[in-house]
Amino acid sequence: MKLETAHMRYLTSEDFNVLEAVEKGSTNHELVPVSLIYRLSTMMKSQGGTNRTISDLAKLDLITKIRNAKYDGYKLTYKGIDYLALKSLLSNNIIYSIGAIFGVGKESDIYKVSTDQGETRVMKLHRLGRTSFQTVKKNRDYLKKNDLMGTNWMYLSKIAAGKEYEFLSILHENGFNVPEPFFVTRHALVMELIDGFPMRNLRRHNFKGRSLDKLYTDLMNFIVKLAKSGLIHCDYNEFNIMIKNNVDEDDIDDLGFVVIDFPQAISIDHKDAEYYFKRDVDCIKRFFEKKLKYIPRRDPIWLDESGFGEGYKHPYPVFHRDITERTNNLDELLNASGFNKKHPSERSGDIESCLINMRGEKTEMYTSDEEDDDDDDDEGDYTYESDDEDSSDYYSSEPESEVDDENERIIEALSSGVKELKMDKMGNYILED
Repeated sequence: MKLETAHMRYLTSEDFNVLEAVEKGSTNHELVPVSLIYRLSTMMKSQGGTNRTISDLAKLDLITKIRNAKYDGYKLTYKGIDYLALKSLLSNNIIYSIGAIFGVGKESDIYKVSTDQGETRVMKLHRLGRTSFQTVKKNRDYLKKNDLMGTNWMYLSKIAAGKEYEFLSILHENGFNVPEPFFVTRHALVMELIDGFPMRNLRRHNFKGRSLDKLYTDLMNFIVKLAKSGLIHCDYNEFNIMIKNNVDEDDIDDLGFVVIDFPQAISIDHKDAEYYFKRDVDCIKRFFEKKLKYIPRRDPIWLDESGFGEGYKHPYPVFHRDITERTNNLDELLNASGFNKKHPSERSGDIESCLINMRGEKTEMYTSDEEDDDDDDDEGDYTYESDDEDSSDYYSSEPESEVDDENERIIEALSSGVKELKMDKMGNYILED
């Protein structure tokens, strides 16, 4: 999904006000009524002005109107939420300019951005809900259980971005080899640019600075160090490990790689922790064996248990043998999946469901023996307009009069500063009788 910013310079404060009104209304509506947009866009002087702005935003594909709906309403598009995120980043002086896209995955797009001081950073736009993700409604358990026909992908993208920011912040503070995060807003995460390339492109002839023995050992030690701190990556493979171009051979702390993509990490107390730990280990073993033709030699006289691979007693880590004690409680600090199940009072279950959602799709990507190097290049725009026969999935079946009455009460509650207003699992406000 291409990031188009050509029209952003022409949008007025009133345009953004209406766009934010649609975003706010989406917390309680799959399809936001025009009357609610007008009430939430407080800067507009008349409903006629609001209607003209709505029409202009729809022409720019920042919002979209669902066909055959029972009432006039709109929903935010990914282009619309892109504009809102960029406006927030610009207002906070996080970025100054946007460069070309240099990474496309099934869950996100990666862009180079610059600050007003000329520093180059990375902006990651989470995009759950691509064409390649449409089958999750059939394959993921929590969707079946709750019978959610119209999944709010933008809401899930916001959760993923916020969760990744939390993980990167805590891990970076604790000395792990991860990019430094700078800012998160909506589905956009700005972080440090790593001077390197994905490990999937690594070959013997282009690996400089360290031996494959050392790289293999360090990668396995990272899994163990992370697990002893309470976390399992769950997607630890050649796609999410960056090999640095410049390695300081005199710096023993410079491992030569950086690990990315953490929204799906779980606690070591998770009921499937051993399975995901083994899968992470197997991904590294398989990549080194198939792509680098490297298998660590074993010798019974080697007794060193401080690492794994060539020269050490064990060729790779095993969960029940090597994760016997904790050195930190990062899973508790981050309310990681699995830890929440043991402590339900710590956090509501929507984050848990979203993480299970993401892990379920990734399992299919990396459990096969043969990886296609183009798998992560699949790209498809999420279409918001529905077919006639399926249009009931995209809007509320409530009559407009009932919707307006509920909107009035929600707006009154929000305006009065009521903080006890509850939300359902998709982040929609619920009014109690």
